[in-house]
Amino acid sequence: MNGVGAFVVFLLLAAAPIAAADDAALVVTAERRPHPASELPRRISVIDGADLQFIGADHISEALARVPGVNLHRGSGAEHLTSIRSPVLNAGAGAGSFLFLENGVPMRSPGFANINGLFDAHHEIAGGIEVVRGPSGALYGANAIHGVVNILTPAPSDAFSVFAEAFGDTEDRYKWKGTMSGGNDAHGGAHGFFVGASAVSEAGYREDAGLDQQKLTLRHLYNRDDVSIDTIFSFQNLEQETAGFIFGEAALNDRRLRRENAFPFAFRDAKSARLQSTVSFDAGENTQIKITPYARWNDMAFLMHFLPSRALENNSHWSVGVQSAVYHDAGPWSLIAGVDADYTEGALDEFQERETVFSFTQGLHYDYEIKAVNASGFVQGEYALGQKTAMIAAIRVDGTVYDYDNLTDTGVVGRFLRPGDRTDSFLTASPKFSIRHDVSEGLSGYVSYARGTRPPQTTDLYRLQVDTPDAQTGDRAQPEKIDAIELGLRGRFNDRLRVDVTGFFMSKRNVFFRDADRFNVADGKTRHVGVEADVAIALTDRLDLHSAVSYARHTYRFSRALAPDVETITFGNDVDTAPRLIANTRLTWRPLDRLQMQAEWVSMGAYFTDAANANSYDGHNLLHLRAEAAMTEGIAVFVTLRNVTDALYAERADFAFGEDRYFPGETRTLGFGLRAKF
Repeated sequence: MNGVGAFVVFLLLAAAPIAAADDAALVVTAERRPHPASELPRRISVIDGADLQFIGADHISEALARVPGVNLHRGSGAEHLTSIRSPVLNAGAGAGSFLFLENGVPMRSPGFANINGLFDAHHEIAGGIEVVRGPSGALYGANAIHGVVNILTPAPSDAFSVFAEAFGDTEDRYKWKGTMSGGNDAHGGAHGFFVGASAVSEAGYREDAGLDQQKLTLRHLYNRDDVSIDTIFSFQNLEQETAGFIFGEAALNDRRLRRENAFPFAFRDAKSARLQSTVSFDAGENTQIKITPYARWNDMAFLMHFLPSRALENNSHWSVGVQSAVYHDAGPWSLIAGVDADYTEGALDEFQERETVFSFTQGLHYDYEIKAVNASGFVQGEYALGQKTAMIAAIRVDGTVYDYDNLTDTGVVGRFLRPGDRTDSFLTASPKFSIRHDVSEGLSGYVSYARGTRPPQTTDLYRLQVDTPDAQTGDRAQPEKIDAIELGLRGRFNDRLRVDVTGFFMSKRNVFFRDADRFNVADGKTRHVGVEADVAIALTDRLDLHSAVSYARHTYRFSRALAPDVETITFGNDVDTAPRLIANTRLTWRPLDRLQMQAEWVSMGAYFTDAANANSYDGHNLLHLRAEAAMTEGIAVFVTLRNVTDALYAERADFAFGEDRYFPGETRTLGFGLRAKF
């Protein structure tokens, strides 16, 4: 079925007279505190812990595919590129346009984001994942341009419990995870703890593309009287061999060639650690204060096999910071205000061992250190205009300072431009205004305006090149801004139907990105217009249908010849790697109390693979099957069959340096697992 057919099927489903259970009681942490999702004038999707466990995702992209408007292109191993109401973005734009959080704290410092940032997150044992779609800078700050992903650690359980899971599949992928949780009755229940660990080892679908990764999360919760202290520590270690693109459509459709890896020497090694502690206490009858100090550390080395240089990059940063918020609720007013601050020290070096190739010179390319300070203040006010209508206004101001220290010679070496020591500062403001109205019982709507902003990534400013028609200079990069208007309707009918529909219009300027041929655009403009729908239908008490669909156009609003006879951006062209239609539909059947089965259909529409819109990928449709059976009260077996039709598809398609290139998706894969809980 083509993309248009998928959208028609969705519309028919949306018109059905019955549907899934009401989720009006759903609580999210979008305001850094629990809040009913139905009362928020924005679209926040939640994948809860039970669904995450049932999905058993090999890669976090499998879970996030269930959110309208979200599209992660899975790369080699744990790598990925992200899209949330956007094209699939790469380079600095891909790293800086999305904010990845764990328990409300960014996993990376502003300006030091990782384009593959979600491989740090411990989604394997998560108690839930929240996704905010659209600009959300008023409360979240820098990098929340297109959306926010928040990974939630499970809360300690009241009673002591142990959980373990083991899984293996036909691609020589083996996964283990376990948790232990409980309270401390010896101290009157004031203390609770959670321990979660996971590991994966896989040979890789491609040759010489194995992966080993381990993650650990520790949580302690103290709760006594009007004070709580919630402390979370996480650590991850990644070691992977990396496979690059395959070249040409013939290779994509050849079962032997698509498994080959022309870059067996490539690798990515990364480690990270994070510690946070949230102190919450009441400061009056209607006032609560939350303060979250945190520290984090990242270190990564990887071989840039995708460039002729095949240079080795080492990057790292450590940071300390604090988040704070005061909540005051009185009568029709609800106020939130706070101050956040972050101090970071980071470093990057890049070295090419192989002999000079074109303008990629042998030897040291970059070697620099950066000290950065980010400070921001925000305030949000909500006022109830009546029993059915509420108005929200918010603004956040972010200040960022980078102190850059070049540790090697200043100037040009081959295509590489090393700026001299310098200090750069940026000041941005992110306002938001919205009105929510309850039309009738079970039906509500909202309209909102929001701006998202972000300072340039440090790599945009200091990792420069001159092999372009006009030499690049760091001061060309300006804070990126996006203005968004959003209109949404949420309806629940007969306790069986839930329909969420959202339309959006977004305009972005000061776009700084590096295209597939490594040419930079510093002053681009893009437009993003679309509609998203999330429909859940309870066909019977044991049969549910859930569909998430988005249709959007992401277009260039400027023209530019990126290089002579290479690629030309024309005003109105689709941004490359921006499928217009994305759909995910699941049919879940529970024929017995201890048996659950699910069929999942994933539809990816066609998209252009270059900015000139001269080359394209046709899209694909995938079918996945899952089943879980409880053998006893605490032991269950489960099976997954991914890509049932054995489709030869691409996780990512691209056109660069004059040829089509692809990351091939895995063919039919059968997996078995065992879960035990005591």
